[in-house]
Amino acid sequence: MASSLNSAASLRLFASSSSSSSSAAARLSLRSTSLSFSSSLKSLAFSPLSRHKRGSAVSVSSTGGFSSVASPKCAASDPDQLKSAREDIKELLKSKFCHPILVRLGWHDAGTYNKNIEEWPRRGGANGSLRFEVELKHAANAGLVNALNLIQHIKDKYSGVTYADLFQLASATAIEEAGGPKIPMKYGRVDVSGPNECPEEGRLPAAGPPSPADHLREVFYRMGLNDKEIVALSGAHTLGRSRPERSGWGKPETKYTKDGPGAPGGQSWTVQWLKFDNSYFKDIKAKRDEDLLVLPTDAVLFEDPSFKVYAEKYAEDQETFFKDYAEAHAKLSNLGAKFNPPEVGL
Repeated sequence: MASSLNSAASLRLFASSSSSSSSAAARLSLRSTSLSFSSSLKSLAFSPLSRHKRGSAVSVSSTGGFSSVASPKCAASDPDQLKSAREDIKELLKSKFCHPILVRLGWHDAGTYNKNIEEWPRRGGANGSLRFEVELKHAANAGLVNALNLIQHIKDKYSGVTYADLFQLASATAIEEAGGPKIPMKYGRVDVSGPNECPEEGRLPAAGPPSPADHLREVFYRMGLNDKEIVALSGAHTLGRSRPERSGWGKPETKYTKDGPGAPGGQSWTVQWLKFDNSYFKDIKAKRDEDLLVLPTDAVLFEDPSFKVYAEKYAEDQETFFKDYAEAHAKLSNLGAKFNPPEVGL
């Protein structure tokens, strides 16, 4: 979790990748390069758990947000518009291979949640605050402006969908379209209204802290997540790549990333980095391929006694991994959110 939950790739919690072109390559590991996709998912920040350096400039509206389009503040997103937006996201994924960075976008918006703070939106979480420049400039969110650029046209098209819902819809859809499990999502999240309601920097995970296990627990326990959920969510790193110029981690390119899809380069955690499966756990356990990335926060999953129980299980049993991942992703997507009216399903 680069300072952010996928941070880039980092935490898979926030997996990311950027992709600007559609070089079809379909190594469709579903973790597509996301925006470099403009920046390439891991280019972009690769996954939830890794930390990025600086974000690029973002175009913001006069109100400090990414777009001047108003978002509903007191009502759930329109169900029909949510369904249509999901179909548009699917088409975007087919052409841009941006699965990783969209996963990271949802994770990083939700991953600022602090269970010890009751007041909304000061508690952070899935509230659409990541659309504002002040939060996009947080180190862990480097490159995520590219994700916003990718989906802004969908937000403009469906004004009845909040940013908070759109971020989580895009994240869950990216996982599913990459071959991952169906996420039991609900919608109706309320957006924050301005940049003054963004959380302070420093709530997202880092990729290479001095004590990886302690750091992961500090960050994720603060969100109300447990060891099983930490390991399951880390498995999202099966998607995407890390780019050293963005995160300080990874090789400039490997035999698995030199040809894309999307912008070439970066270092992936898995061979098929656009495909969601349990190969992340298998590859870390095997330790056989120097072209695959293993961050300190990845390696510790097989070193810490409690984490190792789950990591070993997921390496052997993809069905169990998918089940636990889907539950953890859904829980993460609801952290800190205010639903009004509560819960709209698709």
